[in-house]
Amino acid sequence: MIGDHSLRLLFEDGTVGDISFDDGEWTGVFEPLRDPTEFAKVFVDPQFGTIAWPNGLDMAPERLYQAARRHPLATATSAH
Repeated sequence: MIGDHSLRLLFEDGTVGDISFDDGEWTGVFEPLRDPTEFAKVFVDPQFGTIAWPNGLDMAPERLYQAARRHPLATATSAH
């Protein structure tokens, strides 16, 4: 975590990017994540290859990857 609702994610291809969820609409099943303490319980679910929370919520890895590519920090090839 790099902020109350921001994550730095590393993908298998070496893409690293920061993703801010500050502008997210925390409604419905995502409403508990409005609380930074709940959001901070995020973990990588290796079974599905994406981020998830203990309450069963997860995010589509494709959308996370696209967002990370919009705010890249490095890639495996540029890090060497």
